[in-house]
Amino acid sequence: MGQRWLFLDVETTGSTATRDRVTEVAWVLLDGETGQVTKESHLVNPDARIPAFIQQLTGITDDMVADAPRFSAIAPRLAAAMDGAVFVAHNARFDYGFIKNEFKRIGQSVRAPVLCSVKLSRLFFPAEKRHNLDAVMARHQLQADSRHRALTDADLIYQFWLDLQQRFGPQKVLDAAKSLISQSSWPSHLDADALDEMPDTPGVYIFYGEKRFTLYVGKSKHLRQRVLSHFSGDHAHGKELSLSMQVRQIEWHETPGEIGALLLEASLVKQLAPSHNVRLRRNKSLCAWRFSTETNAPPSLVWTQDLDAGAQDDLYGLFTSQRHAQTWLTTLAETHQLCKGRLGLEKVKPKQPCFGRQLRQCKGVCVGEEAPNLHDLRLLAAMVDRKVATWPFAGPVGFVERSKDKTQTAIHVVDRWCYLGTATQEGECADLLETARPQFDPDIYKILRKAAKELQAVPLQRG
Repeated sequence: MGQRWLFLDVETTGSTATRDRVTEVAWVLLDGETGQVTKESHLVNPDARIPAFIQQLTGITDDMVADAPRFSAIAPRLAAAMDGAVFVAHNARFDYGFIKNEFKRIGQSVRAPVLCSVKLSRLFFPAEKRHNLDAVMARHQLQADSRHRALTDADLIYQFWLDLQQRFGPQKVLDAAKSLISQSSWPSHLDADALDEMPDTPGVYIFYGEKRFTLYVGKSKHLRQRVLSHFSGDHAHGKELSLSMQVRQIEWHETPGEIGALLLEASLVKQLAPSHNVRLRRNKSLCAWRFSTETNAPPSLVWTQDLDAGAQDDLYGLFTSQRHAQTWLTTLAETHQLCKGRLGLEKVKPKQPCFGRQLRQCKGVCVGEEAPNLHDLRLLAAMVDRKVATWPFAGPVGFVERSKDKTQTAIHVVDRWCYLGTATQEGECADLLETARPQFDPDIYKILRKAAKELQAVPLQRG
């Protein structure tokens, strides 16, 4: 086992390697040939404030790092430790991404084979449900004075490595490590640095082919994890295989949360029309049934140009074609013993039975055997699941969405279920309110219904 193994952990100001900074780095370096073990730990001045909740979690405060060296001062020692070593960390992409970005900021590039100890744990203990460092520490009775400090956590990973060898033998652990390191599912024609820089936060990603031809737009709560899943061996067939072979460039956009990712995905799919996206494409026509018991008239089909969803309290649908709308209403009639004549789906003469009545599939409103108002109330009850909700606010609002670490805030500006755009500060909301209200979009409507239930709504005033 002549390989060098670098067990490393970092503490940071946040979760995004391209934006946040390292506050502490520590490693345990094992020389597999000599058995020599060296340990180092360094506080790092991040040139940024450490959020309060991270100070509480790690115990590393702004005062502690104020006089600490910057990463550039530590970089030569870390680069020497990484030289020829396997980079081992728990959730290794996180730590490796931060280290690569810190080196990148000082104009240096580093690369090392990466081994994730979470994957090692899953490989050797597949029946266990939890593989975080606390669970590993408890399961293997590892020793630590405290958690969430870099040297403590790096040493726990080293202890886990030694325990695996005692349980399964050095050669089996080495073979497992080599297998995990060699499982590179990232396409060779894509820049490997792209995945290292990609955050594992909510957001949207775009796959481009040759000449920036848009192939696919997707969203996820965990960007890096979702993008990597497109190229995993388990999915390397059919559409996924075709997509992975065509991708030449990946672009991503972080969002504070899931709602922002959903809105951005829906907007970009309609704007870019990616070849591999089918869902969320723009519908050229849209219709809904308009019905009220006050008019004593059958449901009428209204189209996109006549829809004012949010303001109208009598819309049911929505449908992408007249055929789809009529099929749905016909199914309701047959399921609930409604009269197709009164619904306008069948031409009948006054006081003459509809075809359904002749088959005992209509309760007889067409021949006076059921009161019209009772029939219409039954129709309303049958349609209620497809009712288009009225806008529950007095005017336009901003749905406020914050990231889990409270470092990012987005304000999604909405007027009567129409999405006007997203602002990152309140001053931008006024400009968005001056834009023309777009055509009602059923995909956006569904997302905004979710936003209305989950996010704080702040009233906005037009200037």
